[in-house]
Amino acid sequence: MKKLPKGISNYEELIEDGYYYVDKTMYIEKLESLADKRIMFLRPRKFGKTLFTSMLENYYDIQKAEKFEKLYVETYIGKNPTKLKNSYYILKFNFSGINTESEETTMKKKRKKVIISIKSFVTKYSLDFYINEEQTTEGMLNSLFEAFTYQRIQGKIYVIIDEYDHFANELLGFNTEKFKSLVSKNGRVRKWYEILKQGTESVVDRIFITGVAPITLDSLTSGFNISKDITRDIEFNEMMGFTEEELKTIMKMQEISEENQNIIYPIMKENYDGYKFSLKAKKKMFNSNMCLNFLDDYIRQNEIPERLVDVNIASDYSKLEKMLDLCQDEERENIIKKTIEGEGILAEITEKFNPAVDFTLQDFCSMLFYLGYLTIQEEVVGYTKLGIPNKVMKEIYAEFFLNIMQIKANIDINKQYAEITKQIALDGKIDKVIEILQKYLNNLSNRDFQKFDEKYIKLIFYCIAMNLKIYSVKSEMEVNRKYPDILLVPREKDKGYNAIMVEFKYLKKDEEKKLEEKQKEAREQIEEYSNFEDIKDIEKLNKYTIVTVVDKIYVEKI
Repeated sequence: MKKLPKGISNYEELIEDGYYYVDKTMYIEKLESLADKRIMFLRPRKFGKTLFTSMLENYYDIQKAEKFEKLYVETYIGKNPTKLKNSYYILKFNFSGINTESEETTMKKKRKKVIISIKSFVTKYSLDFYINEEQTTEGMLNSLFEAFTYQRIQGKIYVIIDEYDHFANELLGFNTEKFKSLVSKNGRVRKWYEILKQGTESVVDRIFITGVAPITLDSLTSGFNISKDITRDIEFNEMMGFTEEELKTIMKMQEISEENQNIIYPIMKENYDGYKFSLKAKKKMFNSNMCLNFLDDYIRQNEIPERLVDVNIASDYSKLEKMLDLCQDEERENIIKKTIEGEGILAEITEKFNPAVDFTLQDFCSMLFYLGYLTIQEEVVGYTKLGIPNKVMKEIYAEFFLNIMQIKANIDINKQYAEITKQIALDGKIDKVIEILQKYLNNLSNRDFQKFDEKYIKLIFYCIAMNLKIYSVKSEMEVNRKYPDILLVPREKDKGYNAIMVEFKYLKKDEEKKLEEKQKEAREQIEEYSNFEDIKDIEKLNKYTIVTVVDKIYVEKI
């Protein structure tokens, strides 16, 4: 049984140390078949971009020819090699992990990364080249290309750039002025790419660039207008991440029994699946890194992990708050509300972002797509409908929405989760949640009440429930059909915890006389839902109706 490649991004190490590899080498052939030699490909974090670039590096490296069979014997490309295999000098840059605390630290770290890459290139291929570290980064790159030309080396350079936009994404999230300074018309980053473009006229034949979002492309257009962005091409929808078939093969190769596969696959699908990068694509993709972390924990512990998201991955997605701050408060809240409710957002996905102008709402929604917070669902009247891909992303939105509500209502929910969980699980009561909802209503302004409806109170309850780790939360919003507003079912049935079902109604001030009528309507719906096939056998199910009349909450236990 081969080891799971958790955290392995070096292709040569992965193969030589006996890790299992999900074969993506057929895309080498597809990339070569394109008319364009300079390719841009974007995917959210933790989708296997670095491993893919390492696989390209090993395939094309002129010094790895003797290792070709060993590294690719079990792959598609090993059986169907292209004429360009092992024919390039590989110049690789990785711009991840750059400190963006200030413009000075950003450029210093980028400079260091460029120097390391050039030194590695010179040493690896035994080039007669002195690296003058007093030069600018674009100066060093230009000198390298000139030296390569003058030495009349047989062959050309394949440039691979991993995480080209990492520092730009970081800056954009919290310091747009620094971002504009670095990547705009006269920015220092732009000049480096101008030199790279010049290199394609002499020694650089192919370029492959990965990143998360096309932030800097518009700023670099006149300096670097030679790349083809294939991010949303249907042909490359499955080039990174795992398909359902690939994930099931991994489980089989790890000798997980079919019975256990049937238990854990739905959990992974609910939490890590749902990404679609081309409108016409038939298959949705799993986040590969999240799947590998889950499977590694499951195999070692012989049980479903308590935490479904790795801490390091969760910290990557914490950038949502910074990105959302680019929007006006009302727009930001509306986007989050819509996405959590499952309504989706219609947008034209922006292909290039211009830092010289403010982000539009469409730009912002597009950025959420590139970062993986939203994904393509379907086409509606000529627009792309974007929605939350999976439960992990929904939990992140829920947490952020609660933070907004806490600030607005001057309340602190975080310290109360243990007490809320204990009360629901052991007593089947929701008093603590109702206290929070009541305080929230008491602190709302008149302006807030003007746009308030049933969905807000339901949404806050739902977001609180999403943070109760021992429960699975289902809702009308999720299943998109006639269903209880909120249903909390214990993840571990043998613990004897209580389950909760809630139906919500809302009345405006002049409708208060309809209170009993609304309560009756909610009771009837609860009784109807109680007979549903997937609900009637839930043990210790506590049923509640909640009717909100402006700032008053009426709770009834059925």
